[in-house]
Amino acid sequence: MDTQNEPIEEGSDDASRAQKIDGVVEQVRGDLGLGHVDDVRVMVRQRLEDAGLPSSDEDVEAVVSAAGA
Repeated sequence: MDTQNEPIEEGSDDASRAQKIDGVVEQVRGDLGLGHVDDVRVMVRQRLEDAGLPSSDEDVEAVVSAAGA
């Protein structure tokens, strides 16, 4: 079975920390708008970890605040 362990697009992992956080904020805003959020802080922590970013309480709260949650 073939697996994809790396992004397909070249350079897709070159985003800066700020760009990654902006992307997480946009994802959270979208999920909030659709009503698909049970626990926003848990979701934000997971999204930050998925993006390879630290998920300290301060980081989570910054994303939650920026997303308008």
